[in-house]
Amino acid sequence: GAKILPFAGYLMPIRYVGDTIEHMAVREKAGIFDVSHMGEFLVRGPHALDLIQYVTSNDASTLPIGKAQYSCLPNDRGGIVDDLIVYRLEEELYLLVVNASNIEKDWNWLNQHNRFGAQLEDISQKTALLAVSGPKAEEILQKLTTAPLDQMEYYALTRCTFAGYDNILIATTGYTGEKTFEIFLRNEQALEAWNAILEAGKELGLIPAGLGARDTLRLEMGYMLYGNDLNETTSPLEAGLGWITKLNKGNFIGSEILKEQKSKGLQKKLIAFEMLDKGIPRSHYLIAKEGRIIGQVTSGTFSPCLKNGIGMGYVEAAFGQLGETIEIIIRDKPVLAKVRKAPFVSETSLTGWAKKKN
Repeated sequence: GAKILPFAGYLMPIRYVGDTIEHMAVREKAGIFDVSHMGEFLVRGPHALDLIQYVTSNDASTLPIGKAQYSCLPNDRGGIVDDLIVYRLEEELYLLVVNASNIEKDWNWLNQHNRFGAQLEDISQKTALLAVSGPKAEEILQKLTTAPLDQMEYYALTRCTFAGYDNILIATTGYTGEKTFEIFLRNEQALEAWNAILEAGKELGLIPAGLGARDTLRLEMGYMLYGNDLNETTSPLEAGLGWITKLNKGNFIGSEILKEQKSKGLQKKLIAFEMLDKGIPRSHYLIAKEGRIIGQVTSGTFSPCLKNGIGMGYVEAAFGQLGETIEIIIRDKPVLAKVRKAPFVSETSLTGWAKKKN
């Protein structure tokens, strides 16, 4: 019953019954997303960590087995090849989950810089990924596994029997701000698992949710989307990702440029803003201050929870202070907005998970 549109070479469910209905189901009960378009690479061997340390900005040496870490792949100009999640599955085995639109680019990038002899395997095309998100997610999924889901921390992972299938990887990463479990399966297992989850969640209000709701949910949390808020010309420091940019861990791609950028100070920065006047901001709308253009919106939407327009964008660093009044140019007219802190919605069922930085 989904509206299907092409995205990054995949046919994707954009919405099922409606973005707002799906959005609020995730905030109040639960939603299930088919995110099988994401890319998955395995990195293994005694030099797996050496490669990951060199190509990512975060410090993967601190990552214990069974935990995950948000990171990015900096380029040699200080920009971002992609943002990703690094999972440590075993002593010498890591899983990298990357964005669908960047699978080929990221794969080539990793191989190009693999001077360490790490073993790389692209399992994207044979791996399905289902995400169940919302206050009822744990209760729903617990019906399908004996693994103690209530004991899992944020950004953790476990292998277990799920929906009758053995050796299934479940992770507690997510993109909505609500408690989320991401289930990695083989393609041939996905349909049966999807149907089992829907059946288990029927009485608890679980519904399928599409990319439309996924976008409004992540924006309410201030989570970035590659291609909008991050790209090859934006640095992790400008994007407010200094917390995943460990400049003291040793040399990695782009580290010298990022150190220089930090010492000189940022020229632009990513801000979150909420509309003060009526209007919905959209990507590429210009941002002004007293009539002068100071930046551009990268992501914007109408927040179903706030019942107001919200967005993110890059502005000249001097205008990025909290509380600063700015203007979003909507249909050639300046509409007032205010710089504020993300997340836009702080009361989530995550009970503090979203506020922790990994």
